[in-house]
Amino acid sequence: MQAGEAAVQRGQYAEAEQIYSVAVKKAEEFGVHDRRVAVTLAHLAQVYSTQGKFVEAEPVYLEALKIYQEVHGENHLDVAAMLNNLGVLHRKHGQFADAQRLLTRALAIKEKLLGPDHLEVALAVSNLAAMYAAQGDGEQAAALFARSLALREKLLGADHPDVAKNLMDYAGVLRKIGRVAEADALEGRAGAIRSKTKS
Repeated sequence: MQAGEAAVQRGQYAEAEQIYSVAVKKAEEFGVHDRRVAVTLAHLAQVYSTQGKFVEAEPVYLEALKIYQEVHGENHLDVAAMLNNLGVLHRKHGQFADAQRLLTRALAIKEKLLGPDHLEVALAVSNLAAMYAAQGDGEQAAALFARSLALREKLLGADHPDVAKNLMDYAGVLRKIGRVAEADALEGRAGAIRSKTKS
């Protein structure tokens, strides 16, 4: 697993793919439904996804999800993480109905387990917002980006790089629905944060 992680850090995804494939076989020695198998599968799926190999990634994520559900039940953060990753994958494929179902479920689990004021919830809200934006539902996307922005500002402070990224995502949606002045203001704020963090 560490060797796979190191390969990912170096950007050597083909190598990481091979290493994680070996790690999956090793993990299966603990039993095919062992949590370690799911963890390893999740890493392998992520490497596929990073390379744009969505067709390869999906069944691997699904297998990891199935094991996590067997080990933990339906309401667990590992389950939410797999639902989230599958949802993002479906969004990239343009399968918006599936993406919405998976991302909404991931958000519900995170809210239930972590409460509404948590960075993991902000991430889940952002992913759902990106799905609505990709689908062309700008109003829904804007409302969700506003929610994730408020959470990140509260939890990270107003000058955090994640806040800047959220501002840019939100601004992009506002621009598409004709709220140009608001978009300009948000982009200005994001620019100010980025120049601060560079200096």
